[in-house]
Amino acid sequence: MTLVDTSSWIEYLRQKDSPASHRVQDLLLEAEASWCDMTLVELWHGARGPREKRELAELEKEITLLPVNEDVWNVSRKLARRCRDAGLTVPSADIVIAACAAQHQVPLEHCDSHLERIVPIAAKL
Repeated sequence: MTLVDTSSWIEYLRQKDSPASHRVQDLLLEAEASWCDMTLVELWHGARGPREKRELAELEKEITLLPVNEDVWNVSRKLARRCRDAGLTVPSADIVIAACAAQHQVPLEHCDSHLERIVPIAAKL
């Protein structure tokens, strides 16, 4: 199982010919893609047009939802402190998504420069 970040889902949903889009497609074919509530909030917030919304609604029926539970929120707070201590100011949503992947011990598929800096910190929690 791999937690797919919003950045990679957008590449896939907008049918971009990009490495991230191809990685998501492979994860879907292998039934290894997952997401979390924070990812879904971001995706629905930015969904464009009826095709994207329809596809997103269909994916919601199939994709594994990793819970953002109390443990994930605890890891999120630790990760936020560690990021701040490292001089990083990053979006809170990215912190929660990275914490969710860390707590559930799954890789994080993304194409987001913020997550490039957060993931190594999350791995040490």
